[in-house]
Amino acid sequence: MLPALSAAAVLALVGCDPEQTSSGAGRQGGGQAVTGFGASPLDNADGTKPGLAPLTSEADRAAGRKIIEKVATKGRGPKTGYARDKFGYAWKDSVDGIPLARNGCDTRNDLLARDGKDVKFRSGSDCVVVSMNLYDPYTGKDISWKKAKATEVQIDHVVPLSYAWQMGAARWDKQKRQRLANDVLNLLPVSGSTNSAKGDSGPASWLPPSRAIRCSYSVRFAQVAEKYELPVTAADKSMMLRQCGA
Repeated sequence: MLPALSAAAVLALVGCDPEQTSSGAGRQGGGQAVTGFGASPLDNADGTKPGLAPLTSEADRAAGRKIIEKVATKGRGPKTGYARDKFGYAWKDSVDGIPLARNGCDTRNDLLARDGKDVKFRSGSDCVVVSMNLYDPYTGKDISWKKAKATEVQIDHVVPLSYAWQMGAARWDKQKRQRLANDVLNLLPVSGSTNSAKGDSGPASWLPPSRAIRCSYSVRFAQVAEKYELPVTAADKSMMLRQCGA
């Protein structure tokens, strides 16, 4: 999470490449409207499909509750010793054991290309995204994004790294922490201001502004927690179940 944006943080968001324009078609490019763009978490267990679609049917919401119910609970520990670099440098491509690793593009650009529509790359690059349209699942709004204003879109860690640290990641080895930080299952491009408002909150303290997406968000939070054997607080689990109709 990036509640405060120092110059270093902005560089981490943007990447080190100078901003240029490109007329090339993006990997997720196309002429269709962005609205409604996203995959159901039930059909996207590895996170490689774009966005996050609502779970609207009772059958899907019941399936979501079953995923949430598997997650263990415990109290949230202290934040002592936490630092972002404990999870590796931001958007590291060379992390083994996760989708899209070692493809020559950093994680942030992978996510922009995954979720964006009408994606344009820097001239001469098939990696560095300089503009796109994004449907933000957290707010339900379309964002016309350009790299010149990079922080208007930020990459949310669905399970925040600080939260994970307090729930057990402090005892993990560095490789596992790096996987969590760069695993596309745990990452969504969203409105920068919404991401900043979330901070390192769990679901009991923060949920997406769009009520339509809250069950899906809770399921994705549980999917990440289950994959990495992370517990959540009892209050967070109760809130997650409530979002899916429990």
